[in-house]
Amino acid sequence: MPKDSGIGAASKRREDLRFLTGGGRYTDDINLNGQAYVYFLRSDVAHGRIKSIDTKAASAMPGVVRIFTGADFEGVGTIPCGWQVTDREGNPMKEPAHPILAQGKVRHVGDPIAAVVAESQAAARDAAEAIEVDIEELPAVIDMKKAVAAGAPKVHDDLADNLCYDWGFVEDNRAAVDEAIKNAAHVTTLELVNQRLAPNAMEPRVAVGDYNKGTDESTLYTTSQNPHVIRLLMGAFVLGIPEHKLRVIAPDVGGGFGSKIFHYAEEAFCTFAAKAIKRPVKWTSSRSEAFMSDAHGRDHVTKIELALDKDNNFTAIRTETYANMGAYLSTFAPSVPTWLHGTLMAGNYKTPLIYVNVKAVFTNTVPVDAYRGAGRPEATFQLERVIDKAARELGVDPVELRRQNFVTEFPYQTPVAVQYDTGDYKATMDKLMEMIDRKGFDARAAEAKKRGKLRGLGINSYIEACGIAPSQLVGQLGARAGLYESATVRVNATGGLVVMTGSHSHGQGHETSFAQVVADMIGIDENMVEIVHGDTANTPMGMGTYGSRSLAVGGSAMVRATEKIIAKAKKIAAHLMEASEADIELKDGQFSVAGTDKSVAWGDVTLAAYVPHNYPLDEIEPGLEETAFYDPSNFTFPAGAYACEVEVDPDTGKVEIMAFAAADDFGNIVNPMIVDGQVHGGIGQGIGQALLEGVSYDENGQILSASYMDYAMPRADDLPFYKVDHSCQTPCTHNPLGVKGCGEAGAIGSPPAVVNAVVDALNRGGHAVAHIDMPLSPHRVWQAMQG
Repeated sequence: MPKDSGIGAASKRREDLRFLTGGGRYTDDINLNGQAYVYFLRSDVAHGRIKSIDTKAASAMPGVVRIFTGADFEGVGTIPCGWQVTDREGNPMKEPAHPILAQGKVRHVGDPIAAVVAESQAAARDAAEAIEVDIEELPAVIDMKKAVAAGAPKVHDDLADNLCYDWGFVEDNRAAVDEAIKNAAHVTTLELVNQRLAPNAMEPRVAVGDYNKGTDESTLYTTSQNPHVIRLLMGAFVLGIPEHKLRVIAPDVGGGFGSKIFHYAEEAFCTFAAKAIKRPVKWTSSRSEAFMSDAHGRDHVTKIELALDKDNNFTAIRTETYANMGAYLSTFAPSVPTWLHGTLMAGNYKTPLIYVNVKAVFTNTVPVDAYRGAGRPEATFQLERVIDKAARELGVDPVELRRQNFVTEFPYQTPVAVQYDTGDYKATMDKLMEMIDRKGFDARAAEAKKRGKLRGLGINSYIEACGIAPSQLVGQLGARAGLYESATVRVNATGGLVVMTGSHSHGQGHETSFAQVVADMIGIDENMVEIVHGDTANTPMGMGTYGSRSLAVGGSAMVRATEKIIAKAKKIAAHLMEASEADIELKDGQFSVAGTDKSVAWGDVTLAAYVPHNYPLDEIEPGLEETAFYDPSNFTFPAGAYACEVEVDPDTGKVEIMAFAAADDFGNIVNPMIVDGQVHGGIGQGIGQALLEGVSYDENGQILSASYMDYAMPRADDLPFYKVDHSCQTPCTHNPLGVKGCGEAGAIGSPPAVVNAVVDALNRGGHAVAHIDMPLSPHRVWQAMQG
């Protein structure tokens, strides 16, 4: 029977009541007394030298408070990168400056040139249009391979070329991999593109800067996934504000998908300008502005080779990837195509030799950084597409080829550094086969053929590294910050709890699932637990929410803090019942003495903690509040198997998804309803990438898909009803909850399932198609059928 409360219960999301009734408090809802508004004048050319900026006429326009240009930020720090990658020779990556406002050059369409602060947004926009900017347009470089060719225009004049780094992993394996591929019985080669995506969270980015002259304190309200990291980066590296003089508040946030992890120029500007004019300053992004200012995702071009022996065992994998960094390095950009991608190239398979080469390239485009899955979707797509192609070339069942090569013994040390602690990939594949009725597929395909449609089935497996940490390991890999998490649990005298966490919620349901964990440990009602997050003044230092780490790392910190609470409460209970502390048990909110009928309620103990009449203060200090920091010993490794059935119209190339199934192993589950929702959302985004989405540039660096008229977001009628299952649980072995993370899985496993299905449909229909690059638009599919 399903549980009614606590861990494992499908508790309804408590936060949804305020969201659905208009009670949410988002950054754009915050309006401060005396507030001014900022409008950014952005470059309409991709690459150019700024010869002059004339703000005289604009400054005289009604409502203008002040106009800022790059000259106002001389001596101010630039936007920092939070992760350093070294190349194959051990040299550090190239790390050019990223100014708050353009200085000397503009490097992509959307690069901010000037900022007008005015009494209203309309006045600021009108004045921005009156600014006269003289830009000497320079040749733009958009294509990554052209960007690293001899004589290519340089994005940054102070760099030798546009190559950020040339990374090899594992470099010691390189010669052995080359030899294994040379001597293989069969080698499958595939060249593919993981196209650039725009995140498109429901809530655009917003920043409100405020300054208190009396205390010399700055406050930034912002749409962020990790306010503590923004405070650290902006205070220490950009504006030089001591952390105790800088407060960052991220209230309700309407989605992020990674794009709100990073520190952006607009946040620094609003904070800087508020102090400069001694007034609050607010910026709200428009949707079209977001397309050219929010960090994009993916944008990899890859060649992958899979070597097999005569018995179809995988013997080696070699990949070469060009990864687009855009015009500047975003906060975590260098880590995405390297440590979050190369370390997952083993997938679910026991391939003994793997070599991954990544060339990160600067281009005159919007910066690229983590987007839901961040490196793992790229690795999974390469691997699962090349395996499917190999199965077709060898004439073997793609499911059995995978089964044959699955890792089956754990812990398993991969050849790309990470060690999988636990898993059961055959179990998830078995569950998937049960869910999709594979035996009945031929009959469904025959029925579709009668209707003039081509039906295809795509299957794949995935694994990802989540719970990003531990700090010592990621520090060795180039992270410039720790990746622990924190929690403070404060128990009130009447028994209610306030849990303050460094993890941030922007759609994950933390206020519900975190409360379930703490309430379950004590045995009290979930409604007695309040979750507080998003304000650096009220929460302990934490690293935020991304990489499916909230429950595995943040939740584990809560467990550790709650364990401290329970331990102290047991001491108080022991004194109240005149018993030995070792004999005290806690169950269902009652402390009892083992083997007796003595008991005392949770509320009585918490009251005694604050009214300490019944225990010696020389042994136990008053109060009941504890803090814990948790830094895991390893990543977590969610895994699963996905299947997609499609029908293709041979006359038009239009793809319709008929069925989709996902069998995931997330370890232990705290709230199955929330997990279902996370998987559903991820699959929707993955289908969007597979069939519809893609940021396009022309050769001059103009964005051709900068609005919803041109950027095709998935709609309800593009998506099927999903079958999802997470019953195949192999709990994580190294965190106290046994959880692995679920937020990104759907976006990782779904794109190859869709593409595999479409390629299968075309081949079953007599079209010898090896691959089609995403998005699989009707035109692309139709072209593939024409040969």
